[in-house]
Amino acid sequence: MSALLERYNGFLLDAFGVLLDKHQALPGAVELIETLKREGLPWLVVTNSASRLPETLSAELDALGLRVPPEHILTSGSLLADPEHAGPLTGRRAVVLGPRESAVYAERAGAVVVALTDDVDAEAIIIADQKDLRWPEQMDQLLSLLLRRLDTGRPLQLLLCNPDLIYPVRPGRVALTAGALAAMVEAVLHERWPQAGLGFVRLGKPSPAIFEAAQRRLGADRPVMLGDQLATDIAGAAAAGIDSVLVGTGLAPAQGQVTAGAQPTWLLPSLAH
Repeated sequence: MSALLERYNGFLLDAFGVLLDKHQALPGAVELIETLKREGLPWLVVTNSASRLPETLSAELDALGLRVPPEHILTSGSLLADPEHAGPLTGRRAVVLGPRESAVYAERAGAVVVALTDDVDAEAIIIADQKDLRWPEQMDQLLSLLLRRLDTGRPLQLLLCNPDLIYPVRPGRVALTAGALAAMVEAVLHERWPQAGLGFVRLGKPSPAIFEAAQRRLGADRPVMLGDQLATDIAGAAAAGIDSVLVGTGLAPAQGQVTAGAQPTWLLPSLAH
């Protein structure tokens, strides 16, 4: 970690799997945040979470000893308000999968959030988070809405805040997340309309959208991304031209399993090293 602090002048930090798991701060995380503050280096927590607003996530991190102000948090949910990447949402009726704060992200982007019911009509489907999902009822309702609109030639805006398929709960335990729900829907799309190229617009890592937003806010000419997932943190950073560090906690692959398709610049066993 000390060598990285000497080499780079800006730090993008994944949250789950690097700074914390579902229950606790991970080794070295508290010390890293305090060091970045003390050295005056720009830093930003870049997370695919879209279930909590930055101020809520900041309070949860604080309870674990991680002093991360809201202005140092960039969530994938905030990208809903970026029409360049998410498309226009102002005035559009949207159903949102996720807890109440996921709907707040959509409302702040100008969408009119409507409840997901058996006969609802909407112009946008936003999969933000798996939390509070009523399974399988809401997925059935979501697919029915999708078929009703697309079968009658009416457009439907499909947005995915969190492309992650799984997230770390604790060592040896993972759970499905929003990206897995979107993958199920896309399997139906590809089978029913195989030539249409239908799918979700992805806003979180590895999407260029969140890395562009992160670099604008960071303002550093030598940034580095610290993450635990090859497919999101590392691949996304590489596509954005940013060096990356695969931290060997969270969902990092076992040693020797890093493929040529998503090569990190550096390997680090944990933030404590």
